[in-house]
Amino acid sequence: MLGLLPAFRRDPPGTLLQLAREYGDVVYFRLGPQRAILFNRPTHVQDLLITNAHKFTKSRLLQRAKILLGEGLLTNEGKFHLRQRRLAQPAFHRDRLKAYSQVMAEYADRAASRWQEGETRDMAQEMMRLTLAVVAKTLFSADVESEASEVGQALTDVLGLFDLMLVPGTAFLQHLPLPAMRRFHRALKQLNGIIYGIIREHRESGKDAGDLLSMLMMAADDQGDGSRMNDKQLRDEAMTLFLAGHETTAVALTWTWYLLSQHPQAAAKLREELETVLDGRLPAFDDLPRLPYTEMVMAESMRLYPPAWGISRLAIEAHEIDGFPIAKGTLCLLSPYVMHRNPVFFADPERFDPERWMPEARETRPKYSYFPFGAGARICIGERFAWTEGILILATIAQKWKMNLAPDQQIAHLAQITLRTRYGMRMQLSGVNLKSRLIPG
Repeated sequence: MLGLLPAFRRDPPGTLLQLAREYGDVVYFRLGPQRAILFNRPTHVQDLLITNAHKFTKSRLLQRAKILLGEGLLTNEGKFHLRQRRLAQPAFHRDRLKAYSQVMAEYADRAASRWQEGETRDMAQEMMRLTLAVVAKTLFSADVESEASEVGQALTDVLGLFDLMLVPGTAFLQHLPLPAMRRFHRALKQLNGIIYGIIREHRESGKDAGDLLSMLMMAADDQGDGSRMNDKQLRDEAMTLFLAGHETTAVALTWTWYLLSQHPQAAAKLREELETVLDGRLPAFDDLPRLPYTEMVMAESMRLYPPAWGISRLAIEAHEIDGFPIAKGTLCLLSPYVMHRNPVFFADPERFDPERWMPEARETRPKYSYFPFGAGARICIGERFAWTEGILILATIAQKWKMNLAPDQQIAHLAQITLRTRYGMRMQLSGVNLKSRLIPG
């Protein structure tokens, strides 16, 4: 009766990967009463997310995310989604990213300067704290560094319990006075208090802080009814970007530090590029094109451990893909985690190899064989923000520190909304002496 639900609950991406390897690129299965199909070809990504996107909607599971994200960009649909995206898009244009980049590098440098030689730190926590501070400052002109630990714990509590409510048939749990539910609502109340507090401060100042929130407050829907966002709409978009804007990059960086610790040759090549290009200074936005290997390291890390490990769509009308019928009400699944391990597109797929992202290698692969940020009209609005932040933070910290995995550190993923590390990522720090830092003579 449960189908693959128990296995899927234990390890969603691992279960989907096993299905693809055992049954091929189109696999029908059940998650309890829900009919589901895994699609695992680049043409399937294009069909579901672009060509025939109008025949699908966000799944019921993701719709439950509205308890956390409200009607934000991740959860809303149709004309309202297009309106909200139009209003938010200018905040991610190139000139804005260039302004944000200085904060990204400076905050990374400040965090790395607090670390000590030989100490062990949980890089999962460190990256969450760092990217939380960056997104709060760049998008909302807020300083949450002093509250980073509390905010981080609240987010962990919310995501952990939200994961429970994604199980079919358990939505009613949110209405029960269970200890776990009380903890969920307490954490959500704390996050709402922070977001509404930031909104209130912007309203009271009456000034344009040059950040995303100011833009959203002032923006009028010139292509629609000319209206502006109310506080609830601002809260929903801010919560979505607050969560997605730091969670995904922190997860990607955490896995990157792990992979570099296991592949010293790649780590050495990364440091060589940083030494040659940066010569000991902080990276800037204009350095991005000059750091190709740094970008390749991030790309390969997100191939193996894509923060957004799965994308789901619910068929709202009958459809057919490659001769396979899709009945109305079927849950269609795409998984970057699975696609990125397809040996047809990535030889020896479990191997960490940044060289896969040389221009000539990229050209041999079909479009949408790699889609860590989705595709189509609903591709992540912050994709370039995430790439910029990830590369700049990696370049800043890797100039200062080499990281080795703590001897007792277990490695396993925890698939919630993002692909977190199940046991954190404790790493031992040792300083890096680049030639540019040596005193002449």
